[in-house]
Amino acid sequence: MKPIAKLALEDGTVMTGTPFGASGEVDGEVCFNTSMTGYQEILTDPSYCGQIVTMTYPEIGNYGVNAEDAESARPHLGGFVVRRRSRRASNFRATEDLDDYLERWGIVGLEGIDTRALVRRIRTGGAMKSVLSTVDFDDESLVAKAKAGPGLVGRDLVGQVVPEKTTQWNEPLGRWAKLLDSPQTTPAAATPPDHAPHVVALDYGMKWNIARWLAETGFRLTIAPGTATAEDILALRPDAVFLSNGPGDPEPVGYAQQTIRSLLGRIPIFGICLGHQLLALACGAKTYKLKFGHRGANQPVMNLGSGRVEITTQNHGFAVDADSLPADLEVTHLNLNDDTIEGIRHRKLPAFSVQYHPEASAGPHDSSYLFGEFRSMLG
Repeated sequence: MKPIAKLALEDGTVMTGTPFGASGEVDGEVCFNTSMTGYQEILTDPSYCGQIVTMTYPEIGNYGVNAEDAESARPHLGGFVVRRRSRRASNFRATEDLDDYLERWGIVGLEGIDTRALVRRIRTGGAMKSVLSTVDFDDESLVAKAKAGPGLVGRDLVGQVVPEKTTQWNEPLGRWAKLLDSPQTTPAAATPPDHAPHVVALDYGMKWNIARWLAETGFRLTIAPGTATAEDILALRPDAVFLSNGPGDPEPVGYAQQTIRSLLGRIPIFGICLGHQLLALACGAKTYKLKFGHRGANQPVMNLGSGRVEITTQNHGFAVDADSLPADLEVTHLNLNDDTIEGIRHRKLPAFSVQYHPEASAGPHDSSYLFGEFRSMLG
């Protein structure tokens, strides 16, 4: 008998397909990503903790998996859904195929369902709690489990992905140096010297390519757990602080907001994604949950200062509420699909942030200039 796996949504929808990767059962909020490539970067992005990710591109896995393209030490998402999994990894860089990779890390995969129908349901009904199972095939049981799932709202998922200790970033620049094609960025020929500006990155689930870009922009980089206090950070004697991306709802992450609030005005700050939301909350704004989020490598964003449109990589399910912005914050970037806030800057203090991912990986490099702007803040 051919093995099956089922995906059940809290609205009662059940889809049956073929399992791959690991066996088992996982719950999470089902979401979709519109990227054509970059599935390994998506799998290893800690921001997907607590989610079951559906890829809209019809065939996934054709170029395999390799260690160099990982964005963290392991996959963090709950499950992975595709229309068709490629049986052959055809790329000279591949060291493993997708099926073996997911099995090795205990990630449940599902293929063979109508992913277009699933995405349309999510876009119509919004992101939903779900269960993906290779062990329970009773539709009523699975739907009940989906309804009883914890969801994302009100949960602190950052605590599940933060590093245990403070470390120095010393990865060789290697092939990443060629990505620095922005005139605002000064490439570093080697590991930044001791006299280079020192940045402490608060890691709430940071993608490694962010660290690469910060190092290549000329910073000495220390990575601290996102749970660190302002006193912990200042004891490291940084010249600036970076706020990373991370998973889930920003509002329950009160400790991070308090830390940022204590640092404002004392040191320059730059935030990306969750870091953007936490900076806004620390300044008195509010956030809200988007209907189905922005996840993909083709999101158009308007830079309100230059009038330039940037094509960006995005991965978030929450956004900053424009009506709640305090007078001290100004909007710098807007999403051209739905007019949501994509960037803010403090009017009086050296602090700014963007909702999207200027480090890309995978995706376009239209926004890499932001790392140069961060460097310019330090003089």
